[in-house]
Amino acid sequence: MAQTPVLTTAADLVLRGGKVLTLDAASRRASAVAVRAERIAAIGSDRDIAHTIGPRTRVIELGGRTVMPGLTDGHAHLDREGLKGLLPSLSGCRSIRELIDRLAALASGTPPGAWIVTMPIGEPPEYRWSEAMFEEGRLPTRHDLDRASTRHPILVRSAWGYWNRQPLLTFANSAALAAAGIRKGASSPSPLVRIEVDAGGEPTGVLREDTLQPIAEFTLFRMAPQFTEDDRARTLDASMRMYNAVGTTAVFEGHGAADELINAYRRLRAGNRQTVRATLAFSPGWSGAGEADVRDWVADHAARLRGRGEGDAWLRVAGLFAEVEAEPSDSRLRAQCRPRTGWAGFNYDHGLPRERLVQLLRAAARERLRVCAIQAPMLELFAEAARAALIDDLRWVIAHPITLDAAQIARIRDLGVCITTHTNAYIWNRGSAVLAQVGAEREETICPIRSLLDAGVCVSLATDNVPISLWPCIWQAVERIGRDTGQVIAPGQRIGREEALRCATTQGARLCMDEADRGTLEPGKLADLIVLPEDPLTVSAERLAALAPDLTVAGGRIVWEGRP
Repeated sequence: MAQTPVLTTAADLVLRGGKVLTLDAASRRASAVAVRAERIAAIGSDRDIAHTIGPRTRVIELGGRTVMPGLTDGHAHLDREGLKGLLPSLSGCRSIRELIDRLAALASGTPPGAWIVTMPIGEPPEYRWSEAMFEEGRLPTRHDLDRASTRHPILVRSAWGYWNRQPLLTFANSAALAAAGIRKGASSPSPLVRIEVDAGGEPTGVLREDTLQPIAEFTLFRMAPQFTEDDRARTLDASMRMYNAVGTTAVFEGHGAADELINAYRRLRAGNRQTVRATLAFSPGWSGAGEADVRDWVADHAARLRGRGEGDAWLRVAGLFAEVEAEPSDSRLRAQCRPRTGWAGFNYDHGLPRERLVQLLRAAARERLRVCAIQAPMLELFAEAARAALIDDLRWVIAHPITLDAAQIARIRDLGVCITTHTNAYIWNRGSAVLAQVGAEREETICPIRSLLDAGVCVSLATDNVPISLWPCIWQAVERIGRDTGQVIAPGQRIGREEALRCATTQGARLCMDEADRGTLEPGKLADLIVLPEDPLTVSAERLAALAPDLTVAGGRIVWEGRP
Protein backbone atom coordinates (compact mmCIF):
# COMPACT_ATOMS: atom_id res chain seq x y z
CA MET A 1 0.00 0.00 0.00
CA ALA A 2 1.33 3.46 -0.87
CA GLN A 3 2.31 5.84 1.90
CA THR A 4 0.22 9.01 1.73
CA PRO A 5 1.93 11.69 -0.37
CA VAL A 6 2.50 15.03 1.32
CA LEU A 7 2.74 16.89 -2.00
CA THR A 8 0.37 16.84 -4.96
CA THR A 9 2.41 18.68 -7.60
CA ALA A 10 4.81 16.92 -9.96
CA ALA A 11 7.95 15.40 -8.52
CA ASP A 12 11.43 16.57 -9.46
CA LEU A 13 12.84 13.05 -9.29
CA VAL A 14 11.28 9.60 -9.43
CA LEU A 15 13.07 6.31 -8.91
CA ARG A 16 11.01 3.28 -9.87
CA GLY A 17 11.22 -0.40 -10.66
CA GLY A 18 13.40 -1.41 -7.72
CA LYS A 19 13.42 -2.48 -4.07
CA VAL A 20 12.90 0.31 -1.56
CA LEU A 21 14.07 -0.38 2.00
CA THR A 22 12.37 2.35 3.99
CA LEU A 23 13.85 1.17 7.33
CA ASP A 24 10.86 2.81 8.98
CA ALA A 25 9.29 1.41 12.13
CA ALA A 26 7.24 -1.10 10.13
CA SER A 27 10.11 -2.05 7.79
CA ARG A 28 7.88 -1.30 4.82
CA ARG A 29 9.03 -2.29 1.36
CA ALA A 30 8.14 -0.53 -1.89
CA SER A 31 9.33 -0.27 -5.48
CA ALA A 32 9.36 3.48 -6.13
CA VAL A 33 10.16 6.83 -4.53
CA ALA A 34 9.09 10.32 -5.64
CA VAL A 35 11.07 13.39 -4.56
CA ARG A 36 10.07 17.02 -4.76
CA ALA A 37 12.43 19.82 -3.72
CA GLU A 38 14.34 18.54 -0.67
CA ARG A 39 11.82 16.00 0.54
CA ILE A 40 10.21 12.68 -0.19
CA ALA A 41 6.80 13.21 -1.82
CA ALA A 42 5.59 9.61 -2.01
CA ILE A 43 6.69 6.00 -1.61
CA GLY A 44 4.86 2.98 -2.95
CA SER A 45 4.49 0.85 -6.04
CA ASP A 46 5.35 2.16 -9.49
CA ARG A 47 1.63 2.60 -10.09
CA ASP A 48 1.16 4.44 -6.80
CA ILE A 49 3.67 7.15 -7.68
CA ALA A 50 2.82 7.42 -11.39
CA HIS A 51 0.68 10.51 -10.75
CA THR A 52 3.74 12.41 -9.46
CA ILE A 53 5.53 12.22 -12.83
CA GLY A 54 5.29 15.41 -14.86
CA PRO A 55 6.95 16.68 -18.03
CA ARG A 56 10.01 17.93 -16.12
CA THR A 57 10.35 15.00 -13.72
CA ARG A 58 13.61 13.10 -14.02
CA VAL A 59 12.76 9.40 -13.97
CA ILE A 60 15.43 6.86 -13.06
CA GLU A 61 14.70 3.26 -13.91
CA LEU A 62 16.13 1.16 -11.11
CA GLY A 63 16.00 -2.15 -12.94
CA GLY A 64 15.69 -4.08 -9.67
CA ARG A 65 18.31 -2.11 -7.78
CA THR A 66 17.85 -1.23 -4.10
CA VAL A 67 17.02 2.18 -2.63
CA MET A 68 17.64 2.88 1.06
CA PRO A 69 18.34 5.88 3.32
CA GLY A 70 21.72 7.58 3.04
CA LEU A 71 24.31 6.58 5.62
CA THR A 72 25.37 8.60 8.67
CA ASP A 73 28.98 8.18 9.80
CA GLY A 74 28.97 8.55 13.58
CA HIS A 75 32.66 9.52 13.91
CA ALA A 76 33.92 10.49 10.50
CA HIS A 77 36.74 13.07 10.45
CA LEU A 78 35.49 13.78 6.94
CA ASP A 79 37.73 16.80 6.36
CA ARG A 80 40.92 14.72 6.40
CA GLU A 81 40.14 12.96 3.16
CA GLY A 82 40.34 16.07 1.00
CA LEU A 83 43.45 17.31 2.81
CA LYS A 84 45.28 14.17 1.74
CA GLY A 85 45.07 15.38 -1.84
CA LEU A 86 47.07 18.53 -1.03
CA LEU A 87 50.27 16.61 -0.35
CA PRO A 88 52.12 14.59 -2.98
CA SER A 89 51.62 10.86 -2.59
CA LEU A 90 54.44 8.36 -2.13
CA SER A 91 52.10 5.44 -2.75
CA GLY A 92 53.54 2.71 -4.92
CA CYS A 93 57.20 3.28 -4.06
CA ARG A 94 58.66 -0.20 -3.64
CA SER A 95 62.28 0.89 -3.28
CA ILE A 96 64.22 3.82 -1.90
CA ARG A 97 65.38 4.42 -5.48
CA GLU A 98 61.76 4.90 -6.56
CA LEU A 99 61.19 7.19 -3.57
CA ILE A 100 64.17 9.33 -4.56
CA ASP A 101 62.95 9.52 -8.16
CA ARG A 102 59.49 10.61 -6.95
CA LEU A 103 60.98 13.33 -4.75
CA ALA A 104 63.41 14.47 -7.45
CA ALA A 105 60.52 14.92 -9.86
CA LEU A 106 58.75 17.08 -7.28
CA ALA A 107 61.92 19.11 -6.75
CA SER A 108 62.29 19.76 -10.47
CA GLY A 109 59.01 21.67 -10.47
CA THR A 110 59.51 23.49 -7.15
CA PRO A 111 61.35 26.82 -6.74
CA PRO A 112 64.71 26.40 -4.94
CA GLY A 113 64.39 26.93 -1.20
CA ALA A 114 60.68 26.07 -1.10
CA TRP A 115 59.60 23.19 1.11
CA ILE A 116 58.57 19.85 -0.33
CA VAL A 117 56.18 18.16 2.09
CA THR A 118 54.64 14.80 1.19
CA MET A 119 52.23 12.23 2.48
CA PRO A 120 53.72 9.40 4.60
CA ILE A 121 55.45 6.34 3.23
CA GLY A 122 53.21 3.30 2.77
CA GLU A 123 49.86 2.73 1.17
CA PRO A 124 46.62 4.54 2.03
CA PRO A 125 44.46 4.49 3.98
CA GLU A 126 46.61 3.00 6.74
CA TYR A 127 50.17 3.89 5.65
CA ARG A 128 51.65 0.84 7.31
CA TRP A 129 55.43 0.73 7.25
CA SER A 130 58.27 -1.69 7.84
CA GLU A 131 61.92 -1.90 6.85
CA ALA A 132 60.92 -4.70 4.48
CA MET A 133 58.57 -2.47 2.49
CA PHE A 134 61.49 -1.26 0.37
CA GLU A 135 63.66 -3.51 -1.79
CA GLU A 136 66.75 -2.28 0.08
CA GLY A 137 65.37 -3.75 3.32
CA ARG A 138 65.81 -0.50 5.26
CA LEU A 139 64.21 2.89 5.75
CA PRO A 140 65.40 6.01 3.89
CA THR A 141 67.77 8.49 5.54
CA ARG A 142 68.71 12.13 5.04
CA HIS A 143 71.41 11.05 2.61
CA ASP A 144 68.86 9.28 0.44
CA LEU A 145 66.59 12.32 0.43
CA ASP A 146 69.58 14.57 -0.32
CA ARG A 147 70.01 12.68 -3.58
CA ALA A 148 66.56 13.96 -4.57
CA SER A 149 67.50 17.57 -3.73
CA THR A 150 69.81 19.60 -1.55
CA ARG A 151 68.24 22.88 -2.66
CA HIS A 152 64.86 22.15 -1.06
CA PRO A 153 63.94 21.19 2.49
CA ILE A 154 62.19 17.82 2.09
CA LEU A 155 59.84 16.49 4.74
CA VAL A 156 58.01 13.16 4.51
CA ARG A 157 55.26 13.62 7.05
CA SER A 158 54.34 10.99 9.57
CA ALA A 159 51.01 9.25 9.36
CA TRP A 160 48.25 10.37 11.69
CA GLY A 161 48.69 7.84 14.46
CA TYR A 162 45.21 6.41 14.30
CA TRP A 163 45.84 5.37 10.71
CA ASN A 164 49.01 3.52 11.60
CA ARG A 165 50.90 2.23 14.60
CA GLN A 166 53.62 3.50 16.89
CA PRO A 167 56.20 4.74 16.37
CA LEU A 168 55.18 7.34 13.83
CA LEU A 169 57.95 8.03 11.32
CA THR A 170 59.04 11.36 9.86
CA PHE A 171 61.86 11.66 7.32
CA ALA A 172 63.85 14.83 6.56
CA ASN A 173 66.73 15.70 4.27
CA SER A 174 69.73 17.76 5.38
CA ALA A 175 68.14 21.07 4.39
CA ALA A 176 65.01 20.30 6.42
CA LEU A 177 67.08 19.23 9.42
CA ALA A 178 69.08 22.45 9.22
CA ALA A 179 65.92 24.57 9.00
CA ALA A 180 64.61 22.77 12.09
CA GLY A 181 67.87 23.23 14.01
CA ILE A 182 68.38 19.48 14.24
CA ARG A 183 72.10 18.86 14.37
CA LYS A 184 74.52 16.72 16.36
CA GLY A 185 73.55 16.89 20.02
CA ALA A 186 70.16 18.51 19.34
CA SER A 187 67.58 17.90 22.02
CA SER A 188 64.06 16.63 21.46
CA PRO A 189 61.04 18.73 22.43
CA SER A 190 59.45 15.71 24.13
CA PRO A 191 60.48 12.30 25.49
CA LEU A 192 57.97 10.89 22.98
CA VAL A 193 60.03 12.19 20.04
CA ARG A 194 63.26 10.34 19.27
CA ILE A 195 65.75 11.95 16.90
CA GLU A 196 67.57 8.98 15.41
CA VAL A 197 71.38 9.33 15.17
CA ASP A 198 74.13 7.27 13.55
CA ALA A 199 77.20 5.79 15.25
CA GLY A 200 78.88 9.20 15.17
CA GLY A 201 75.93 10.96 16.79
CA GLU A 202 74.80 12.66 13.58
CA PRO A 203 71.04 12.82 12.92
CA THR A 204 70.01 10.27 10.29
CA GLY A 205 66.98 12.24 9.18
CA VAL A 206 64.59 9.74 10.78
CA LEU A 207 62.38 10.80 13.70
CA ARG A 208 60.32 8.28 15.65
CA GLU A 209 57.37 9.34 17.80
CA ASP A 210 55.87 7.10 20.48
CA THR A 211 52.45 8.69 20.28
CA LEU A 212 49.31 8.55 18.16
CA GLN A 213 49.19 12.32 17.62
CA PRO A 214 52.35 13.82 16.08
CA ILE A 215 54.46 16.36 17.96
CA ALA A 216 57.45 16.94 15.67
CA GLU A 217 55.45 18.71 12.97
CA PHE A 218 54.19 21.29 15.50
CA THR A 219 57.56 21.85 17.17
CA LEU A 220 60.75 20.98 15.29
CA PHE A 221 59.16 21.40 11.86
CA ARG A 222 56.64 24.12 12.65
CA MET A 223 58.20 26.33 9.96
CA ALA A 224 57.20 23.82 7.27
CA PRO A 225 53.89 24.48 5.46
CA GLN A 226 50.83 23.57 7.52
CA PHE A 227 47.23 23.07 6.46
CA THR A 228 45.45 26.42 6.55
CA GLU A 229 41.80 27.35 6.95
CA ASP A 230 41.75 28.11 3.23
CA ASP A 231 43.12 24.63 2.52
CA ARG A 232 40.33 23.11 4.59
CA ALA A 233 37.64 25.21 2.94
CA ARG A 234 38.72 24.41 -0.62
CA THR A 235 39.09 20.68 -0.01
CA LEU A 236 35.97 20.05 2.09
CA ASP A 237 33.74 19.69 -0.95
CA ALA A 238 36.14 17.08 -2.40
CA SER A 239 35.98 15.24 0.92
CA MET A 240 32.20 15.27 0.77
CA ARG A 241 32.12 13.90 -2.76
CA MET A 242 34.33 11.01 -1.67
CA TYR A 243 32.00 10.25 1.24
CA ASN A 244 28.98 10.61 -1.08
CA ALA A 245 30.61 8.05 -3.39
CA VAL A 246 30.38 5.40 -0.64
CA GLY A 247 26.80 6.34 0.32
CA THR A 248 27.39 8.73 3.22
CA THR A 249 25.02 11.69 3.35
CA ALA A 250 25.63 12.85 6.96
CA VAL A 251 28.43 12.85 9.52
CA PHE A 252 28.72 13.43 13.24
CA GLU A 253 32.06 14.89 14.37
CA GLY A 254 32.00 14.09 18.05
CA HIS A 255 35.76 14.38 18.56
CA GLY A 256 35.26 18.12 18.30
CA ALA A 257 35.97 20.80 15.73
CA ALA A 258 38.32 23.73 16.18
CA ASP A 259 37.49 27.18 14.85
CA GLU A 260 39.49 26.69 11.64
CA LEU A 261 37.43 23.61 10.75
CA ILE A 262 34.10 25.16 11.77
CA ASN A 263 34.91 28.24 9.69
CA ALA A 264 35.75 26.04 6.69
CA TYR A 265 32.39 24.29 6.98
CA ARG A 266 30.61 27.61 7.29
CA ARG A 267 32.27 28.91 4.14
CA LEU A 268 31.17 25.81 2.27
CA ARG A 269 27.62 26.15 3.58
CA ALA A 270 27.49 29.85 2.67
CA GLY A 271 28.36 28.90 -0.90
CA ASN A 272 25.68 26.20 -0.98
CA ARG A 273 28.40 23.64 -1.73
CA GLN A 274 27.68 21.19 1.09
CA THR A 275 26.66 17.68 0.01
CA VAL A 276 27.09 15.90 3.35
CA ARG A 277 25.12 17.07 6.38
CA ALA A 278 27.41 17.72 9.34
CA THR A 279 26.88 17.97 13.08
CA LEU A 280 30.02 19.28 14.78
CA ALA A 281 30.76 19.24 18.49
CA PHE A 282 32.83 22.25 19.52
CA SER A 283 36.45 21.69 20.57
CA PRO A 284 37.53 24.11 23.32
CA GLY A 285 41.21 24.81 23.99
CA TRP A 286 42.00 24.94 27.69
CA SER A 287 45.72 25.85 27.88
CA GLY A 288 46.18 27.95 31.02
CA ALA A 289 42.48 27.82 31.92
CA GLY A 290 41.56 28.12 35.57
CA GLU A 291 38.36 27.35 37.44
CA ALA A 292 36.83 30.72 36.60
CA ASP A 293 37.74 30.30 32.91
CA VAL A 294 35.85 27.00 32.71
CA ARG A 295 32.81 28.46 34.44
CA ASP A 296 32.84 31.55 32.23
CA TRP A 297 33.26 29.51 29.05
CA VAL A 298 30.14 27.48 29.78
CA ALA A 299 28.15 30.61 30.59
CA ASP A 300 29.30 32.31 27.38
CA HIS A 301 28.68 29.36 25.03
CA ALA A 302 25.67 27.55 26.51
CA ALA A 303 23.01 29.46 24.62
CA ARG A 304 24.45 28.81 21.16
CA LEU A 305 25.61 25.21 21.73
CA ARG A 306 22.59 23.94 23.70
CA GLY A 307 20.30 21.28 22.18
CA ARG A 308 20.67 21.08 18.41
CA GLY A 309 22.95 24.11 18.57
CA GLU A 310 23.31 26.74 15.89
CA GLY A 311 22.93 26.19 12.17
CA ASP A 312 20.47 24.49 9.87
CA ALA A 313 19.65 21.09 8.40
CA TRP A 314 23.00 20.98 6.57
CA LEU A 315 25.38 22.26 9.24
CA ARG A 316 25.04 22.39 13.00
CA VAL A 317 27.53 23.20 15.74
CA ALA A 318 26.22 21.74 18.98
CA GLY A 319 27.66 20.58 22.29
CA LEU A 320 31.32 20.16 23.11
CA PHE A 321 34.06 17.58 23.33
CA ALA A 322 35.72 16.91 26.68
CA GLU A 323 38.31 14.51 28.06
CA VAL A 324 40.77 14.02 30.89
CA GLU A 325 44.08 15.75 30.24
CA ALA A 326 46.43 12.79 29.75
CA GLU A 327 49.68 14.43 28.56
CA PRO A 328 49.40 18.14 29.36
CA SER A 329 52.90 19.15 28.28
CA ASP A 330 52.71 17.33 24.95
CA SER A 331 49.18 18.56 24.24
CA ARG A 332 50.33 22.11 24.81
CA LEU A 333 53.32 21.60 22.54
CA ARG A 334 50.96 20.62 19.75
CA ALA A 335 48.65 23.52 20.56
CA GLN A 336 51.48 26.02 20.05
CA CYS A 337 50.58 26.15 16.36
CA ARG A 338 46.98 27.23 16.95
CA PRO A 339 44.94 27.94 14.89
CA ARG A 340 46.67 25.24 12.84
CA THR A 341 45.64 21.73 13.95
CA GLY A 342 47.11 19.47 11.24
CA TRP A 343 45.22 16.26 10.59
CA ALA A 344 43.26 16.63 13.83
CA GLY A 345 40.81 19.44 13.08
CA PHE A 346 40.31 19.74 16.85
CA ASN A 347 42.26 21.61 19.53
CA TYR A 348 44.93 19.42 21.06
CA ASP A 349 44.57 21.05 24.49
CA HIS A 350 40.90 20.12 24.88
CA GLY A 351 41.64 18.00 27.95
CA LEU A 352 41.32 19.11 31.57
CA PRO A 353 42.61 17.73 34.87
CA ARG A 354 40.05 15.38 36.35
CA GLU A 355 38.78 17.73 39.04
CA ARG A 356 38.34 20.60 36.59
CA LEU A 357 36.78 18.28 34.02
CA VAL A 358 34.14 17.23 36.54
CA GLN A 359 33.47 20.93 37.11
CA LEU A 360 32.99 21.38 33.35
CA LEU A 361 30.69 18.36 33.04
CA ARG A 362 28.54 19.44 35.96
CA ALA A 363 28.22 22.94 34.50
CA ALA A 364 27.34 21.46 31.11
CA ALA A 365 24.66 19.28 32.71
CA ARG A 366 23.14 22.25 34.53
CA GLU A 367 23.16 24.30 31.31
CA ARG A 368 21.76 21.34 29.35
CA LEU A 369 24.76 21.17 27.06
CA ARG A 370 25.58 17.98 25.22
CA VAL A 371 29.03 16.47 25.92
CA CYS A 372 30.96 14.10 23.66
CA ALA A 373 33.88 12.00 24.87
CA ILE A 374 36.14 9.10 23.93
CA GLN A 375 36.37 5.67 25.61
CA ALA A 376 34.43 3.97 28.39
CA PRO A 377 36.21 5.45 31.47
CA MET A 378 34.42 8.75 30.78
CA LEU A 379 31.18 7.02 31.76
CA GLU A 380 32.09 7.34 35.44
CA LEU A 381 32.53 11.09 35.03
CA PHE A 382 29.25 11.37 33.13
CA ALA A 383 27.57 9.74 36.12
CA GLU A 384 29.18 12.29 38.45
CA ALA A 385 27.87 15.12 36.27
CA ALA A 386 24.38 13.60 36.36
CA ARG A 387 24.34 14.11 40.12
CA ALA A 388 24.37 17.86 39.47
CA ALA A 389 21.56 17.74 36.90
CA LEU A 390 19.80 15.07 34.86
CA ILE A 391 21.37 14.33 31.48
CA ASP A 392 19.26 11.37 30.36
CA ASP A 393 17.53 13.39 27.61
CA LEU A 394 20.65 15.24 26.38
CA ARG A 395 22.19 12.33 24.42
CA TRP A 396 25.74 12.65 25.69
CA VAL A 397 28.12 10.56 23.60
CA ILE A 398 30.90 8.08 24.21
CA ALA A 399 32.92 7.11 21.14
CA HIS A 400 35.21 4.14 20.60
CA PRO A 401 34.53 2.08 23.74
CA ILE A 402 36.68 -1.04 23.44
CA THR A 403 34.78 -3.08 26.01
CA LEU A 404 31.59 -2.57 27.99
CA ASP A 405 30.26 -4.93 30.65
CA ALA A 406 26.64 -5.41 31.70
CA ALA A 407 26.86 -2.85 34.50
CA GLN A 408 28.33 -0.23 32.18
CA ILE A 409 25.66 -0.88 29.55
CA ALA A 410 22.95 -0.46 32.19
CA ARG A 411 24.48 2.85 33.23
CA ILE A 412 24.71 3.96 29.59
CA ARG A 413 21.03 3.14 29.19
CA ASP A 414 20.02 4.97 32.35
CA LEU A 415 22.06 8.08 31.46
CA GLY A 416 20.69 8.17 27.91
CA VAL A 417 24.20 8.01 26.46
CA CYS A 418 24.71 7.37 22.74
CA ILE A 419 27.53 5.10 21.58
CA THR A 420 29.57 5.37 18.41
CA THR A 421 31.51 2.23 17.60
CA HIS A 422 34.95 1.58 16.14
CA THR A 423 34.58 -1.87 14.63
CA ASN A 424 37.43 -1.21 12.19
CA ALA A 425 39.84 -1.12 15.12
CA TYR A 426 38.42 -3.42 17.79
CA ILE A 427 36.98 -6.18 15.62
CA TRP A 428 38.74 -6.09 12.25
CA ASN A 429 42.24 -4.69 12.79
CA ARG A 430 42.94 -5.52 16.44
CA GLY A 431 40.22 -7.95 17.43
CA SER A 432 42.49 -10.86 18.31
CA ALA A 433 44.85 -8.59 20.26
CA VAL A 434 41.93 -7.10 22.20
CA LEU A 435 40.65 -10.61 22.92
CA ALA A 436 44.07 -11.70 24.18
CA GLN A 437 44.17 -8.65 26.41
CA VAL A 438 40.72 -8.98 27.99
CA GLY A 439 40.60 -12.78 28.12
CA ALA A 440 38.11 -15.33 26.86
CA GLU A 441 35.85 -14.88 29.89
CA ARG A 442 35.24 -11.25 28.90
CA GLU A 443 35.10 -11.77 25.14
CA GLU A 444 31.45 -10.74 24.87
CA THR A 445 32.27 -7.30 26.28
CA ILE A 446 34.28 -6.41 23.13
CA CYS A 447 32.40 -3.84 21.07
CA PRO A 448 29.09 -5.29 22.40
CA ILE A 449 26.64 -3.96 19.82
CA ARG A 450 24.07 -6.74 20.39
CA SER A 451 23.88 -6.06 24.12
CA LEU A 452 23.69 -2.30 23.62
CA LEU A 453 20.83 -2.56 21.14
CA ASP A 454 18.99 -4.99 23.38
CA ALA A 455 19.26 -2.41 26.17
CA GLY A 456 17.71 0.24 23.92
CA VAL A 457 20.92 2.26 23.52
CA CYS A 458 21.50 4.41 20.44
CA VAL A 459 24.42 2.79 18.58
CA SER A 460 25.88 4.47 15.52
CA LEU A 461 28.47 2.88 13.26
CA ALA A 462 31.57 4.95 12.51
CA THR A 463 34.61 4.80 10.24
CA ASP A 464 37.05 7.14 12.01
CA ASN A 465 38.18 7.93 8.42
CA VAL A 466 39.99 4.58 7.91
CA PRO A 467 38.65 3.64 5.44
CA ILE A 468 35.92 6.16 4.68
CA SER A 469 33.24 3.62 3.70
CA LEU A 470 30.72 2.48 6.31
CA TRP A 471 30.08 -0.76 4.41
CA PRO A 472 33.03 -2.60 6.00
CA CYS A 473 31.67 -1.46 9.39
CA ILE A 474 28.22 -2.82 8.53
CA TRP A 475 29.83 -6.13 7.55
CA GLN A 476 31.96 -6.17 10.71
CA ALA A 477 28.89 -5.63 12.91
CA VAL A 478 27.22 -8.61 11.24
CA GLU A 479 30.13 -11.03 10.81
CA ARG A 480 32.65 -9.83 13.49
CA ILE A 481 35.67 -11.40 11.78
CA GLY A 482 39.20 -10.40 12.80
CA ARG A 483 41.66 -9.48 10.07
CA ASP A 484 44.76 -11.38 11.12
CA THR A 485 43.33 -14.76 12.16
CA GLY A 486 39.88 -14.88 10.55
CA GLN A 487 38.54 -15.55 14.04
CA VAL A 488 35.01 -14.47 14.95
CA ILE A 489 35.32 -11.95 17.79
CA ALA A 490 32.55 -12.12 20.42
CA PRO A 491 30.08 -14.10 18.28
CA GLY A 492 27.23 -13.42 20.71
CA GLN A 493 27.44 -9.74 19.77
CA ARG A 494 26.61 -10.30 16.10
CA ILE A 495 23.61 -8.37 14.84
CA GLY A 496 21.37 -8.90 11.82
CA ARG A 497 21.82 -7.09 8.55
CA GLU A 498 18.78 -4.88 8.89
CA GLU A 499 19.88 -3.96 12.40
CA ALA A 500 23.31 -3.03 11.06
CA LEU A 501 21.72 -0.91 8.33
CA ARG A 502 19.65 0.87 10.98
CA CYS A 503 22.81 1.57 13.00
CA ALA A 504 24.22 3.26 9.89
CA THR A 505 21.03 5.20 9.12
CA THR A 506 18.23 5.63 11.66
CA GLN A 507 20.52 5.38 14.69
CA GLY A 508 22.96 7.79 13.06
CA ALA A 509 20.15 10.29 12.56
CA ARG A 510 19.18 9.81 16.20
CA LEU A 511 22.78 10.49 17.22
CA CYS A 512 22.54 13.80 15.34
CA MET A 513 19.10 14.54 16.87
CA ASP A 514 17.69 14.46 13.33
CA GLU A 515 15.47 11.38 13.52
CA ALA A 516 12.30 13.41 12.94
CA ASP A 517 13.68 14.64 9.62
CA ARG A 518 15.80 11.84 8.17
CA GLY A 519 17.23 8.35 8.70
CA THR A 520 14.25 6.55 7.18
CA LEU A 521 12.45 6.89 3.85
CA GLU A 522 9.02 8.32 4.61
CA PRO A 523 6.90 11.04 2.97
CA GLY A 524 7.80 14.44 4.34
CA LYS A 525 11.31 13.48 5.40
CA LEU A 526 14.43 14.83 3.75
CA ALA A 527 15.29 13.01 0.54
CA ASP A 528 18.67 11.59 1.56
CA LEU A 529 18.93 8.23 -0.15
CA ILE A 530 21.23 5.91 -2.07
CA VAL A 531 20.74 3.47 -4.96
CA LEU A 532 22.70 0.24 -4.55
CA PRO A 533 23.44 -2.26 -7.32
CA GLU A 534 22.57 -5.14 -4.97
CA ASP A 535 20.30 -5.74 -2.00
CA PRO A 536 22.36 -5.43 1.21
CA LEU A 537 19.96 -7.81 2.96
CA THR A 538 20.71 -10.69 0.59
CA VAL A 539 24.07 -10.00 -1.08
CA SER A 540 26.99 -12.27 -0.16
CA ALA A 541 29.01 -11.32 2.92
CA GLU A 542 32.02 -10.50 0.77
CA ARG A 543 29.98 -8.16 -1.40
CA LEU A 544 28.33 -6.53 1.63
CA ALA A 545 31.67 -5.14 2.80
CA ALA A 546 32.44 -3.79 -0.68
CA LEU A 547 29.07 -2.23 -1.55
CA ALA A 548 29.02 1.24 -3.06
CA PRO A 549 26.10 3.19 -4.51
CA ASP A 550 25.35 3.85 -8.13
CA LEU A 551 23.61 7.03 -7.05
CA THR A 552 23.58 9.22 -3.94
CA VAL A 553 20.90 11.84 -3.31
CA ALA A 554 21.11 14.43 -0.51
CA GLY A 555 18.34 16.91 0.05
CA GLY A 556 16.68 15.83 -3.18
CA ARG A 557 19.79 16.63 -5.20
CA ILE A 558 21.94 14.02 -6.92
CA VAL A 559 25.39 14.47 -5.37
CA TRP A 560 27.04 11.31 -6.68
CA GLU A 561 26.27 9.47 -9.87
CA GLY A 562 28.28 6.42 -10.80
CA ARG A 563 25.56 4.68 -12.83
CA PRO A 564 22.15 6.37 -13.26
